[in-house]
Amino acid sequence: MLSVSEAVAHLLEDSRILAATEQINLMESLGRVLADGMLAVIDVPPADNSAMDGYAIRIAECSDQKKPIPLSQRIAAGHPPQALQAGTAARIFTGAEIPPGADTVVMQEHCEESGGGVLIHQLPPPGANIRPRGQDVRSGQQMLPAGQRLRAQDVGLLASQGIGRVMVRKRLRVAVLSTGDELIEPGAASAPGKIYNSNRYTLHGLLRGWGCQVIDLGIAPDQVDAITTLMKRAAAEADVIVSSGGVSVGEEDHVKAVVESLGRIDLWRIAIRPGKPFAFGNVLGTPFLGLPGNPVSVFVTLLIIGRPYLFACQGIAHKEVIPVRQQALFGHHSSSREDYLRVRSTPGGLELYPSQSSGVLLSTSWGDGLVRQAVNEDIHPGDLVDFFPYSLLS
Repeated sequence: MLSVSEAVAHLLEDSRILAATEQINLMESLGRVLADGMLAVIDVPPADNSAMDGYAIRIAECSDQKKPIPLSQRIAAGHPPQALQAGTAARIFTGAEIPPGADTVVMQEHCEESGGGVLIHQLPPPGANIRPRGQDVRSGQQMLPAGQRLRAQDVGLLASQGIGRVMVRKRLRVAVLSTGDELIEPGAASAPGKIYNSNRYTLHGLLRGWGCQVIDLGIAPDQVDAITTLMKRAAAEADVIVSSGGVSVGEEDHVKAVVESLGRIDLWRIAIRPGKPFAFGNVLGTPFLGLPGNPVSVFVTLLIIGRPYLFACQGIAHKEVIPVRQQALFGHHSSSREDYLRVRSTPGGLELYPSQSSGVLLSTSWGDGLVRQAVNEDIHPGDLVDFFPYSLLS
C-alpha cells in the first residue's frame, strides 16, 4: 500500500489543469479561480487623503498655537480641493483629498473653532494623519497570482482597481456516481436491506464548496452493464469522475473491474484509515477517483487525498495544509495505517468521538476537524497532535 503522502504526490504529478477559462462579472467571482495574475492598474488611494476628520495645515506656518488660523475651505470626501492658501487651514473630513500645499492633518479633538478660524491646542508631528497616494496598492504591483481562489477580500481588492470583469477558470465538471443495490434516496420509503444514500449528499456538498460543477449520475446497481453505461456517460460529460463504493474486493464490487476494462487503475489501496480501498486511474481518458463505500471513508479520503488533486485540476496552486498542534485529551492506539480521527476542539484540548468506525457519520458532524495519527505511534492524553480543522480543508 502507498502511504498517504505518496498517494497525494502521485495524484498531483498526474494532474493537469482541466478547466478552460471564461470572463465573468466581478460580483459573481467569489470562490472562482483566477486564470491570470492581476496587476494593479491605478494607485490606491489615487491621491493623498485624510485619515480622520480634522484640519489640513502647512505645519511650518503653525508655530504660534495661541492664535486661531483662518479657515479658507471645507473639503469633504469625493470633492476635489483647491490649493491651500498661505497662512490658512482647511476643514477636512476622513477620506477627502489633501489640498496642495498642506502637509499635516490635525485631528478635530485637538482643535477648537473660534471666530471663523481654528485654534490648535496640540500640534502633531509633520505628515500626521495623512494616508499617502498608493499606500494600499501601487500601479503595476502584482496583487493576486494566477490560481488564486477568490475570497471576499480579493474581490474587494479587484473592485478597488475599478476592475469589473475577471478571467477565471470554468467550474470543474465532476461526475458523481454512487454504487450499491442497498442504496435508496432520502424521501423514499425504507425497506428491509436498504439504507439511505448519504454519500451522494456528502460528495455534492464538498465538491460544490470547492467550486466544482457536479454532474449527478445517481445510483448504479451492482451490475457490470449498468456501471459500464454510467462510466461511459461520465467520461463523455465530465472532467473528473468520482464514485463511491465498489472498489474493494467483494464479489459485488464491480467498479474497479469496469474502470480497468475501459481505462486503467494507476493506484489502489492506500495506507489510510478509514479509506484503504481508494483507487485512482482513468475511464476512457477521463481521470477517475474511486472512493470506498463507507460514509466516513468517503468524507476522509476526498478531504485528504482527493481535494489536492481536484484543486490542481482547477488551476489552484498546491499549498500544503499545515496542521495546528493541539493537545489531545484522549489516548488512542496506533495501527499500520495513517489514522484520521474525528475530534472536537474544546478550550482544554481535543476530545475524541467515542466510536471511530468508518460507518459512524455522526462523528464528522459532532467534530470540527481531524487528527492525523502517524503509523505505529500511539497517542497519549496530553500529547501534542496534528489537528486539521475542517476550515483548513475547505
